[in-house]
Amino acid sequence: MAEIKNEHRECGGMNIEKVKMLENEIHGAEEAYELSELFKVLGDSTRLRILFTLEKGEMCVCDIVELVDVTQSAVSHQLRVLKQARLIKYRREGKSVIYSIADDHVKTIIDMALEHVNE
Repeated sequence: MAEIKNEHRECGGMNIEKVKMLENEIHGAEEAYELSELFKVLGDSTRLRILFTLEKGEMCVCDIVELVDVTQSAVSHQLRVLKQARLIKYRREGKSVIYSIADDHVKTIIDMALEHVNE
């Protein structure tokens, strides 16, 4: 952190001790950027509906298309975005590709956001 100056500001002055104590605990620019990218991915209603669907269990594209009620092309595109963000995973089963939520963290993020929205 740059040299801390004891300049008085509109708030009445900086608490130097508090700033020094917290400066290593505050998340940095890189983490903030990565988190903002995650929120951008979660900021699309079709992707969220796909995640809601996959919370119920593994599914192939055909099932997701039927439940989310968008074209297969749109679902495939959104699945690609979700895979790149590491929010979903997939496995091959014969000619089918089966998708699922990547891990419990994804479910927790969704559940907490829903809880906040419904509060």
